[in-house]
Amino acid sequence: MNQTLLVELFTEELPPKALAKLGEAFAAGIVNGLKSRDFLENDSVATSYASPRRLAVSISKVRATSPDKLLREKVLPVSVALDASGNASAPLAKKLAALGFPDLQISDLERAVDGKAESFFYSHTAPGTLLAASLQIALEESISKLPIPKVMSYQRPDGETVHFVRPVHRILSLHGNDIVPLALLGLTSNRLTLGHRFLSAGEVSITHADDYATALASQGKVIASVTERKEKIRSALLAQAGDDLVLMPESLLDEVTALVEWPVVYECHFEQEFLAVPQECLILTMQTNQKYFALTDAAGKLRSRFLIVSNLETATPQHIIQGNERVVRPRLSDAKFFFEQDKKKSLAERLPMLANVVYHNKLGNQAERMQRVKTLAGKIAQALGSDVALAERGAMLAKADLLTDMVGEFPELQGIMGTYYAQHDGEHAEVAAAASEHYQPRFAGDALPATATGTAVALADKLETLVGIWGIGLQPTGDKDPFALRRHALGILRMLVEKRLSLSLNQLMTDAAGVFAGNSNFKNPSADVLTFMFDRLRGQLRDKDFSQHEVEAVVAQHPDTLNNIVERLQAVQAFAALPESASLAAANKRITNILKKAEGAPGKIDAKLLQEAAELGLYKAMLDIKPQVDAAFSQGDFTGALKTLAALRGEVDTFFNDVMVNADDLALRNNRLALLAELHGMLNQVADISKLAA
Repeated sequence: MNQTLLVELFTEELPPKALAKLGEAFAAGIVNGLKSRDFLENDSVATSYASPRRLAVSISKVRATSPDKLLREKVLPVSVALDASGNASAPLAKKLAALGFPDLQISDLERAVDGKAESFFYSHTAPGTLLAASLQIALEESISKLPIPKVMSYQRPDGETVHFVRPVHRILSLHGNDIVPLALLGLTSNRLTLGHRFLSAGEVSITHADDYATALASQGKVIASVTERKEKIRSALLAQAGDDLVLMPESLLDEVTALVEWPVVYECHFEQEFLAVPQECLILTMQTNQKYFALTDAAGKLRSRFLIVSNLETATPQHIIQGNERVVRPRLSDAKFFFEQDKKKSLAERLPMLANVVYHNKLGNQAERMQRVKTLAGKIAQALGSDVALAERGAMLAKADLLTDMVGEFPELQGIMGTYYAQHDGEHAEVAAAASEHYQPRFAGDALPATATGTAVALADKLETLVGIWGIGLQPTGDKDPFALRRHALGILRMLVEKRLSLSLNQLMTDAAGVFAGNSNFKNPSADVLTFMFDRLRGQLRDKDFSQHEVEAVVAQHPDTLNNIVERLQAVQAFAALPESASLAAANKRITNILKKAEGAPGKIDAKLLQEAAELGLYKAMLDIKPQVDAAFSQGDFTGALKTLAALRGEVDTFFNDVMVNADDLALRNNRLALLAELHGMLNQVADISKLAA
């Protein structure tokens, strides 16, 4: 009969950061093992469970016995199976015995062509296997493949040494109402499990596999589902927060979910005096060290109350609340102490100590690096028309907070603390902002620097890393990118594109390579870095819902500035929708190929040599629309420019139908090539539209 199958390993506390993956892998391993052995229906559904002390899976519609199977097995080639007299050979008798059919005769076998020769085959029905035997194997396979962070060795009471992520104390295995006998990790299976350490009465007996989650919750005070537990925590946090906002990053929610079986949220408080410390410090210490949830008002200002997720439900939680308030106080005191101590020395006073911080043995220390970033930031600021002195000052102070006690304790606060300390030191607002903004964007979707100074320093910092690290031969290879050069390249591109910065890519590469002059370890990688960046750019633009052909039409030209690349793409997209686009794209591709094969550079058009009506018509049409195209292009109306060019379709088609470009007369040939070169230039001002041709 088809029944629900339930398997649970009851363990000691599992590593919280690995719990969800362990639960999913445990379930998937058993499901795959049973599916491959034909114990599941097509609509069988698996439900994974994982709590701090258990891994479990419930699978619906599991067969008690796998179906009989009709098997056709190859026995031996005829040339081997028969001797010279045509009788059964000794190898055939041996093979049949090995297959478990020693009494078969040649007449029982099927003789059929097998490739270029003939072989004997035997067809028979193999009886199905019982669930217990196959589940035993599937469970062993699943356990052997679990993504265990660190395997633990322990001894059972009988002295047997067992290897698993944590000691296992019970195995529960039911198929419907029936126990499935298993023997694993020194244990045998039954229908008993344990609930919450303190809230349950003891053993929980599972009558039927379908009752597992309900019985655990009602009798054992355990919510077995990771997802259900997480959502209960989320809802309880929101309810307790009231009008305030809960800071609940998914990573913290996941970790707390893996620490509790019966989550209950309580409200705690800390002293108001700690709010004088930058709130990022308080939030980080609460989240990282204590797994607490901070609260802010609607404006994002930290409250002096916070929420905890406890594993104990009680009508008198005062001792739990007071205990957690007592534990968090020293952490907040440490943060306050670090902040007050750090303010006693300005960021500028810390700069000489950057010489003691190694950046890379081939590129020097952090003090030398920041001199390079300062030079680059100044040049970028000058090119952007922003304040050069502020950019250089921002670059010099950008990494000084690495030498503070606060960042030493919480590296995640680098940049953020730099801004606070720069403000305390009386630095210009943009210089202070650059301390944190120069790290932006840190990840996909992160905010870009808001200030001109922050933008200049961010570009300089990322360029120095990208070009410098690449220049000493440490470019990304395959999926290895230890210096996050892909992220740096994407950050540079996002700033250039989204902030519409009219900076020359080639000049940026030249300036970045120039700051490494005199370093014998450095080999200028500008050409390779540009290729790398254009490849990243293609991916970025495709993510903006432009097609591969549209992106290639623009990027294939390797534009030197990216401030208007989105408008160019939008123009190409609009052009591609026109009925004339396919014909003009094909013609442009043909022109490109013709010009590639031509010897020497095309000269100027001589109108007197235009003889055919088709070439005269094309020339006149080009003259008529060129002012409109140039005007639209100069005004940044790329869509208008391409739509105007679409009017040439008829003349271009007629030209290729009626005119022989490679005429025997050299003068005529060169003049027609010059005409095509002029047309090619007009068509490709915005983008290489030949890339739109299929």
